[in-house]
Parts: sequence; structure tokens; C-alpha cells
Amino acid sequence: MSLISLNETITISLSVKDRHVSAKWYGSMLGFETIYHADDAGWSELQTNTPGVTIGLGEHTKPAPGNCVPVFGTTDLASARQKLELAKVKFGGETDVVEGMVKTATFYDPDGNALMLAEDLTGES
Repeated sequence: MSLISLNETITISLSVKDRHVSAKWYGSMLGFETIYHADDAGWSELQTNTPGVTIGLGEHTKPAPGNCVPVFGTTDLASARQKLELAKVKFGGETDVVEGMVKTATFYDPDGNALMLAEDLTGES
């Protein structure tokens, strides 16, 4: 049994210079559909051909190729984070919140690989 409960989603987060150009490339080369562009947040999300797996494009002036961060969906990020912290899992700062969109928290495996938890806030009223 796992320490925390994850839902059936994974977002693979990539660092890119121009999300709109990259989204078109992923669409034409791999057939991925753009779900949305959140221009204020510098984020775009694409649906892959695998159910529950999306590609997230984070816009950076100097992208870090090879810096891929798997983002695991959870329905209660605060609870999941607390359980991982009690198990001595290292987090990279506070939980980030984009109101009405998402909560995220970056944590690290024993080798220092970055992973992220995300809680979808789009369904909140």
C-alpha cells in the first residue's frame, strides 16, 4: 500500500521558450491536442494519445532541456504533502497556488530527481 493516494493522471512538465510554437509542434509531429494555454501563468497543456497523461509546457526565457518533471495528480495535495514530509521526503519550497487553476508542490526522490504533486482547482466553486 502506498503512503499517499494519487489519481489517474500524470503530467509531464517540459521547459520551453515559446509554448504556442511548441504546442503546434507537438500537435503536428505527435498528434497531441492543445487543452489550453494559460498565458498569465506561462503554462500550456496538451493531451497525449495516452488517457490520463498530458504534456505541460512551462515557458522560460532560458529553457533547461532534459529537465523533465513528472507531475502526479492528487485530490488532496495538503494531506499528501504532510504524509510525505512525515516520511522525511524533501520538498523544494512552499506549495504554489494559482487560484481557480492548480496547487503544486515539488519534491525530490533520494537521488535528487524533481517530482511534483498537483491538485486540480478548476472544478472548485
